[in-house]
Amino acid sequence: MKTPLKPPFDSAGKLSSAGSRPAFPVQLNAGKGNHFATKTVAAAARSTSSNGKNDLKKPFQPGASDGFGLDSAVRARMVRRLAEQGVLDARVLAAMGAVQRHHFVDTALANMAYEDTSLPIGFGQTISKPSVVARMLELLQQGLTDASGRLGRVLEIGTGCGYQAAVLSHLATEVYSMERLRGLHDKARENLRPLRLANVHLLFGDGMHGFAKGAPYAAIIAAAGGEAIPPAWTEQLAVGGRLVAPLQDASGAQALAVIDRTPQGIRQTLLEAVHFVPLKSGIG
Repeated sequence: MKTPLKPPFDSAGKLSSAGSRPAFPVQLNAGKGNHFATKTVAAAARSTSSNGKNDLKKPFQPGASDGFGLDSAVRARMVRRLAEQGVLDARVLAAMGAVQRHHFVDTALANMAYEDTSLPIGFGQTISKPSVVARMLELLQQGLTDASGRLGRVLEIGTGCGYQAAVLSHLATEVYSMERLRGLHDKARENLRPLRLANVHLLFGDGMHGFAKGAPYAAIIAAAGGEAIPPAWTEQLAVGGRLVAPLQDASGAQALAVIDRTPQGIRQTLLEAVHFVPLKSGIG
């Protein structure tokens, strides 16, 4: 079933010039299965620090307060390794080099932030290794983009600590990122607030249902794998859009799946083996 288009959006998942973003926070329709979800804009101007002052007015200075000597040169080395591993999209490489990964992990793990490894972020979850993030984003970039090569509106299932949403902010017009665990949703909000990313919007809710209010999406990306792609995801994907997610077989093994919504229907391609946390429903 094709998802009806909302007036502010066009069929490619982009904001129309005549429209504007939906106002937030919003209450999701209980009849759509997401009645617990709430919306948080990562750079909400009303956010205040514990001393009552607005903590978003202070300019963000990359690396200024890290104390680890992790500067752009370290990220540049990571980007070179990604290119050597086969990531060729210049936009993806630039986005990976622009975001401080160590800002999204615990201080004790900061010295490992730019190694090609996944790291724990609490709540039984992990931040994906850079090569997997870059690979999935490059696959998205090969889908529906505008004339300049930029993605339109993207839905991310599984915000985690917020790192991938930050990278996506450099590639997409709008990023809607949904997390089912309240603790991680709050952590991502705190991680992203200093970055002042006006095009990143965080949602707390059950990602199995997607976010119909923002559909159609030019791209959907998921950080958890189940035995089937939830129907809501493909329904909310724009014609010409692309979905990248882990897909699990009966034995529990996962492979990276690319799903394209074409005018003729859904086309699915399975690629290399991957390992992600299981896709779950509900909130926690």
